[in-house]
Amino acid sequence: MSYDTSNIFARILRGEIPNDTVAENAHALAFRDIRPQAPVHVLVIPKGAYVSYDDFAANASDDEIVGFHRLVAQVAQSEGLSLADGSQGFRAITNAGAHGVQEVPHFHMHLLGGRPLGRMLQAG
Repeated sequence: MSYDTSNIFARILRGEIPNDTVAENAHALAFRDIRPQAPVHVLVIPKGAYVSYDDFAANASDDEIVGFHRLVAQVAQSEGLSLADGSQGFRAITNAGAHGVQEVPHFHMHLLGGRPLGRMLQAG
């Protein structure tokens, strides 16, 4: 899968599509999912053009990687998901490719919480 500069997240980053921003830093943007699957459902995306987590981990600069992960931690804290603040927990999900059911070809992490989420996958 190659990077598509017309994907919805690239368009959000260019300011062509509005979003409900939760937090932002020099390397990443966090915003509320338009189809939330839990009481808290925030997407965190890098500002660089990366297709998947493995692409990001292999090719992003150290500053981009640190900036992305620091924003994830900031969002977990600000949204009441952080275990350090007494939360019951959350789920961080990133999908890659067809088997991972990735819908947007721009690396993104879903942070979900606010209720018990159940098992992630069923055996079979």
